[in-house]
Amino acid sequence: MIYNSVVQLIFLCKKNIYMEVSLVSGACGAEIKGVDLKDTSQSNIKTIKNLLFEHKVIFFRDQNINQDEQINLSKCFGPLEKHAYVKGLEGYPEIVRIIKEPYEQNAWGEGWHSDVSYNPQPTMAVILKSVEIPPTGGDTMFSNMELAYETLDDDIKERIIDKKAIHDSRGAEFFVEDYDSMESNGNIKVYSNEHPIVRTNPDSGQKALFVNYMYTRQIVGMDKKESDILLKKIYKHQERLDLTCRFKWTPNAVAIWDNRSVIHYAIADFFPNRGLGFKRVMDRVAVMGERPYQ
Repeated sequence: MIYNSVVQLIFLCKKNIYMEVSLVSGACGAEIKGVDLKDTSQSNIKTIKNLLFEHKVIFFRDQNINQDEQINLSKCFGPLEKHAYVKGLEGYPEIVRIIKEPYEQNAWGEGWHSDVSYNPQPTMAVILKSVEIPPTGGDTMFSNMELAYETLDDDIKERIIDKKAIHDSRGAEFFVEDYDSMESNGNIKVYSNEHPIVRTNPDSGQKALFVNYMYTRQIVGMDKKESDILLKKIYKHQERLDLTCRFKWTPNAVAIWDNRSVIHYAIADFFPNRGLGFKRVMDRVAVMGERPYQ
């Protein structure tokens, strides 16, 4: 292995090739070359998981995988979820096709969040593949919540010890109303669950902040005004640029992130009125997680 602060070259003995690991930022994220995501062998999946738990989000380019192969890869991480509100692809109900039409300004996933944190067992990991990418715009940002907890002010850490927060799903219209090509599955129930504000990731062994601007509503046992003020401080801390990385999508790129330890933000910098209205299509598969614990 040849190592410096930016790139690791790791020799994979069984395949007689080098895997290149390039850091995307100092906080989180690594771009991986030399790994074939069609290969779901035990050794290859172990390599991918080790990279994921170390870097929190990992990126692979030029991965021409089909729906079956994306499903097979995702199943290696655990049982797959079906989205609470959005209809999956025909024949592949676990795949949500995220479509932003050229005339639409909003992006699905715009705003800092952890996917489906309102579930009793929030998503463990997401495997997202680019299908159609605009020539400019539509990057995704990630923020490391293990590092966010580590760098949080001590007084805030004291105030959130053993505290839980309420997360809710905001209802079906939030996920389909502003997106003409996103189809509802007919479910209109609203979900709400309480989770620890600080959770332990069982795979990294690290503590991470587990609240987010999109789905977290209130700290349990705290009046609404006090809760709003404290959560606002935490959200501002989570958004610090030195905790983040940013990924520019290319065709057939795949991102895999540990949803327990990062929050993410789909940037909606399309602006149709400036001639920057482009279509963006992504295929998303989510892996069910465990119930969060401190």
